[in-house]
Amino acid sequence: MSSQVILPELVELDIAPGGTPESVIRHLASLVSTSGRAADADELAADALAREAKSGTGVPGGVAIPHCRSESVTEPTLAFARLTNPVDFSGPDGPADLVFLIAAPAGGGKAHLKILSKLARGLVKKDFRAALRGAATPEEIVDVVDAHLAGTARKSATETTAASERSAPVPATPSTPVTRIVAVTACPTGIAHTYMAADSLTQVADERDDVEVVVETQGSSAVKALPAETIAAADAVIFATDVGVKERGRFAGKPVIESGVKRAINEPAAMIDEAVAAASDPNAKRVAGTAVSEDAASSSSEGGSGLGWGKRIQQAVMTGVSYMVPFVAAGGLLLALGFLFGGYEVAGVAERVSQDYTLWNLPGNDITMADGTVTTVERSGFLLYLGAVLFATGNFGMGVIVAILSAFIAYGLAGRPGIAPGFIGGAISVAIGAGFLGGLVTGIIAGLIALWLTSLSVPRWLASLMPVVIVPLVASVGVGLLMFLFLGRPLTSLMNSLAAWLGGMSGSSAILLGIIVGLMMCADMGGPINKAAYLFATAGLSTGDEASMQIMAAVMGAGMVPPLAMALSSALRPKLYTQAERENGKAGWLLGASFISEGAIPFAAADPLRVIPAIMAGGAVTGAMSMAFGAASRAPHGGVFVFFAIDNVLGWFAAIIAGAIVGAVLVSALKQLWPRKVDTAPAVSGDAPAAVAATA
Repeated sequence: MSSQVILPELVELDIAPGGTPESVIRHLASLVSTSGRAADADELAADALAREAKSGTGVPGGVAIPHCRSESVTEPTLAFARLTNPVDFSGPDGPADLVFLIAAPAGGGKAHLKILSKLARGLVKKDFRAALRGAATPEEIVDVVDAHLAGTARKSATETTAASERSAPVPATPSTPVTRIVAVTACPTGIAHTYMAADSLTQVADERDDVEVVVETQGSSAVKALPAETIAAADAVIFATDVGVKERGRFAGKPVIESGVKRAINEPAAMIDEAVAAASDPNAKRVAGTAVSEDAASSSSEGGSGLGWGKRIQQAVMTGVSYMVPFVAAGGLLLALGFLFGGYEVAGVAERVSQDYTLWNLPGNDITMADGTVTTVERSGFLLYLGAVLFATGNFGMGVIVAILSAFIAYGLAGRPGIAPGFIGGAISVAIGAGFLGGLVTGIIAGLIALWLTSLSVPRWLASLMPVVIVPLVASVGVGLLMFLFLGRPLTSLMNSLAAWLGGMSGSSAILLGIIVGLMMCADMGGPINKAAYLFATAGLSTGDEASMQIMAAVMGAGMVPPLAMALSSALRPKLYTQAERENGKAGWLLGASFISEGAIPFAAADPLRVIPAIMAGGAVTGAMSMAFGAASRAPHGGVFVFFAIDNVLGWFAAIIAGAIVGAVLVSALKQLWPRKVDTAPAVSGDAPAAVAATA
């Protein structure tokens, strides 16, 4: 394997492969494949085009940097084309004549990404671009790129001329006030735009004597966090990200300018000017929270201050769900194991057995209950004791899931100061019977109260007490008063009505609910819709009633369908899939059996219009059949591996198999009858042979 990321055979000069970004990307992908660095040119092109569809990769200076990580790429690679007819990649200053395809292996290490990112950073420099335009041969292009990656300063006559065109820095004036700015840049792929945005900001700052800019790049390479003292000394913050800011609370209280990452590449001077203005504007938007101490800083919202309240609350609820899931999984599986070892009768005696017996005093078949009555169970001895201990442990875990949900919803809004009032509110919800609906409400209320309190300006002597004493205390009091005085009874009534409705489901109403949760589980495979259905099922599971366990079975069964359907389709009709997709399909058998819906995401991302409707139909079939058969699950996760916790396990398996078959047949039919056309660029002198149309 070559250690170079670019070779002469990956370079073509003064060509015209077509007038669209797609034609250029497919041409460069064919170069990568022909050089032996990608197993499938079509797959590489599809991955790059999928990234291009999110936002154009044109950058200032007549340059485009289509890029992606792809299963088909075997080593980090750059392919380069200098175009005779520039092509519009949605760059800020028009079409691009210099195009780099940056191809990284899907599982490539951070060292690979650092190499590719360094190349991207060089493209914001005029002298580097001038050298690319002035090169006469592919070998010269390789030398220019290698010199940049090696950090050397090779100055050709062309580079020197380009360097002289740069604006001269303004002479430093001791009396000029300096605005200190910290910035964070991040893009979804984390290869190119993250680092180009950082360099664009710092280069503009270097040409001015009135600002200092320090940037934290949150890309795919290792993230070097800004020192706390640098953040504390900053007058303003720039967030140029497409994926949010990690540990946003560090910047609490600072004036902030926010945008997508491309604006920092295209308009770095404008963003810096806005940050300078915000630094001296007392009414400027600020990062939520109070930056008076580390604790206070960490108490700021994880959500973006530039987001709407609806979006921020949605993100907070998803945060609560993500933190709740491990508790649900651990508690639910412990309950299932309790049934496995102690038998189904263990539920009625687990508390008594776990507390009154030991390994040296094992229980018999007759268990004396707290009220003096005797309960006779089928199992005895060590198995009953072990089952009771596991069941009791799981029961305690399931008992706190509403409080955990509420606590981390509040955390998603207000950071650490929201955890205590959120947890207390969730505990109140359980105590008064408001259940998970009350937990949702108390989490949001606690988070909003805590967030408001952290935004208050208080004397310095009080500031250190705010996040650890004042905010949790006042927010907890507020949540408690609201629940006991106003919200508790309505929420409890609503929860009781919901429980009664679920308990009374039968026939067509149960099947309809199965169809709905089946569609939701397969709509986005781990996204907000999927999580909403899973939350509905797991929250009800804590009540232990039969209807809730049936919903849990339908949800888990439907969630297994997407990977299984794609595995079956790729096995039966392999010609409809790329080599990488066929390999993903093999893994889909285990992922689907384990209830990991995300196993189908690679297929859905590559071909959403055919894959998603097909697997949603399969999920709806499974959900409907599971509810019709009365299958019930005492476990919230585990797939086929918790078969012992499933009532009517044969009917449940039949529902899953039927849904997987329906999904596989539909996706195969859609791919066959409505194939994706793989267009090729017209061949020019010296081009690789055009590929034939495919239906992958």
